[in-house]
Amino acid sequence: MKHVTKQSERDKQVIQFLVRQFGQLSRVEIHRLTQLRLNTISSLVRELLTEGRLVEAGRSDNPSGRKQILLRLNQEHSFVVGVEFDDEWVIASIMNLSLESKNTIKEPTHLEAGMEGLVRQLLSCTRRAIDQTGALNRPLIGIGIADPGLVNSQDGVVVTCSTIDFWKQVPLKGIFEKEFEIPVLLESKTRARAIAERMLGAGQLTKDMVYIDYGTGIGAGIILDGKLLRGHRSALGEFGHTHMGENTTACTCGSFGCLEAIAGAVALKARIRRAISEGSTSQALALAGGDVDNISAWTVLTAAKLGDKTCNAIVEQAGDYLGLGLANIVNLFNPSLIVLDRRLEQAGQGLLDHIIRVVKRQALSHSTEDLEIRFAKLGEEAGVLGVGLMLLERHFEIPALKLPRFMIESIPEPSKDGAAPQNNLTARRAFGRTSPVEPKAESL
Repeated sequence: MKHVTKQSERDKQVIQFLVRQFGQLSRVEIHRLTQLRLNTISSLVRELLTEGRLVEAGRSDNPSGRKQILLRLNQEHSFVVGVEFDDEWVIASIMNLSLESKNTIKEPTHLEAGMEGLVRQLLSCTRRAIDQTGALNRPLIGIGIADPGLVNSQDGVVVTCSTIDFWKQVPLKGIFEKEFEIPVLLESKTRARAIAERMLGAGQLTKDMVYIDYGTGIGAGIILDGKLLRGHRSALGEFGHTHMGENTTACTCGSFGCLEAIAGAVALKARIRRAISEGSTSQALALAGGDVDNISAWTVLTAAKLGDKTCNAIVEQAGDYLGLGLANIVNLFNPSLIVLDRRLEQAGQGLLDHIIRVVKRQALSHSTEDLEIRFAKLGEEAGVLGVGLMLLERHFEIPALKLPRFMIESIPEPSKDGAAPQNNLTARRAFGRTSPVEPKAESL
């Protein structure tokens, strides 16, 4: 939690928090919500208007009484930077306080130069996105990175990544903070997308929700009672590495029979290519311009929607595995909603219906009675929106009041005559207490 040393600093943050939370508020409404004195609110609002953090937004439309001047956040006062990447694409986006994109850089991921090359690409995309927007003329709140691997968010380190084999023990937060000299937040791509879908997409602020991130890897972002779960070592949600019976397909993690190895994007691509090499006909080949090497998992999903028998069989089998895995998640976490990666929608409603049938057949009937499963609404922008939301939550967080240093330092050893040092004891008595107890914050 952030800390401040002055009550006025905290109260200014409270006002900004409320205006962001409710959209537009008058000074009187802020008073009703906080019980701060009206003259204090007026003084602090003047400062926030002068600083450009708030702007006036016309007058209230109340039917009786004086029309109050409404206040709202200046959405263009400052910016956040969102970066998302995987083994296919790198995206860097500059967003205002409404998370409206001002500039986005997107390019294929360069994996041929290894870890150093990928770090250079991430820094370069971020720098270009900032420079092209002219955002350096405005405050940058921070940079959020949605990483495809298993990350230690607290330390800002990428631990490992099953889809990019060299992406291990990368101190990405430190690298970015050294380069840009602003706060950096590192989060897993799956958890960032889960936050975005819950707040801005198909989640509709559902309290108990699971988001399934589908691609080369398969991840689960789990939100229970409105809280994002991370686990003991930030490794919660590695859905793709749950095991599917006695299947012996090798996984990049070193194990066998993992869900992503038998039902992920790479598995779909491998199956259709093998089927074609063995003589099967498929619309997937025509969709790939006649070149089997151009067939991707997304080609398979699209061909399945078009009615291609070979691709339908492949997608149905993947749906069986996904449904079985989701049934386990339902039994373990009892969500009210499961949101599936929007890219799976390329296979059409048939895949969704099939997965729902498998989940209802395999999971406890009590847990599936009112369970909803639907496709996500957000596309490739989900990851950058997710880290953007996290940055804004941190930025607008109401800080705690930090005690003066002399009140939290331990009392020095008494002098030879047994008396406590006069300056320390006098200072404590002046504040009406003799122990380092946090003062009670003003009621909100």
